[in-house]
Amino acid sequence: MTRIPHETSGEPNPLHALTPELLRRRTSMKWRTYPEDVLPVWVAEMDVPLAEPVVRAVTGAMERGDTGYPVGSAYAEALAAFARQRWDWDGLAVERTAIVPDVMLGVVEMLKLVTGPGDPVVVNSPVYPPFYAFVRHLDRRVVEAPLGADGRIDPEVLKDTFRRVTAGRERAAYLLCSPHNPTGTVHTADELSAVAALAERYGVRVVADEIHAPLVLAGARFVPYLSVPGGERGLSLMSASKAWNLAGLKAALAVAGPEAAADLARMPEEVGHGPSHVGVLAHTAALREGTAWLDALLAGLDANRRLLTGLLAEHLPAIRYRPGEATYLAWLDCRGLDLGDDPAEVFLRHGRVALNSGLPFGTGGAGHARLNLATTPGLLTEAVRRMAVALRR
Repeated sequence: MTRIPHETSGEPNPLHALTPELLRRRTSMKWRTYPEDVLPVWVAEMDVPLAEPVVRAVTGAMERGDTGYPVGSAYAEALAAFARQRWDWDGLAVERTAIVPDVMLGVVEMLKLVTGPGDPVVVNSPVYPPFYAFVRHLDRRVVEAPLGADGRIDPEVLKDTFRRVTAGRERAAYLLCSPHNPTGTVHTADELSAVAALAERYGVRVVADEIHAPLVLAGARFVPYLSVPGGERGLSLMSASKAWNLAGLKAALAVAGPEAAADLARMPEEVGHGPSHVGVLAHTAALREGTAWLDALLAGLDANRRLLTGLLAEHLPAIRYRPGEATYLAWLDCRGLDLGDDPAEVFLRHGRVALNSGLPFGTGGAGHARLNLATTPGLLTEAVRRMAVALRR
């Protein structure tokens, strides 16, 4: 079972470590896309220092000049050990893994293995916008199976969608987001087993994006899709990227169920040339030695989740917010504010605070905004204050 995060991991809360002045010195997308007077709480970068094992791994590589091409199975072995410890899952077989540049590029390669041009790929909207962009760029058709009003997979909707997209006997895939981005929903074993049964019934291949798997908060349990009955034909993409804030150090793993091993074996060898060797070293160190840091982060995120709930209730009670069970992303239903389809644009223009617009997340995204709560409590408080100021325009 997933280990419940706690404050006694021996690590300080990394969300308390950095000042706004230090964060403004960063040169990545989150802090450089908007003018300096805008407070960014949008893209999935965390306002944290790196875990010490990651810093040691990267600086050690620099000192050795160890900046060549990646090789070996250390990353997969570290992930398999992490899965046993955190998820009580012993089914991640190193021989059924392959290194890929990152999760979304890995998704593309997996979809190439199980679908052809023009084939349908089912997604649960609202969902991570690159699901639309990457699938369409691959010349596949995105077909939405919207989540239910409770933010969970609706099995009847999914069944009807699977039946419809396979009626012409074309190949079809289901791109599962688990845990779900942007809602933070953690799918249960029963829900995933129902997905697997439907996929088997209709001949739909499941590709699971499980990048947020290490970021499950107290009270919920992550279940790997490949671990449920019927998941044997599935393909999964996993990475240490989101949980340890390593987006700039590219690396991920494609993982195949026992009955999908032959599919993964068909992946072109050159795909494995894309990941960063230093990224592989960093991700491996995070999984092997960074769990205490992760526990401290999860406790901090849980505290920020409670803080955000209180701040919204006090300053923006018309916003509906169901705290997510995973991720560090908050999905805000702003329709009660009467700000139109794109409330994030109003918050930016009149409050100088940047959130993600809900519109690119597909059906169900209008009137919503996504807020990144992986920041200091002070900046989170200031973000909500600015959002409230925007209403007094």
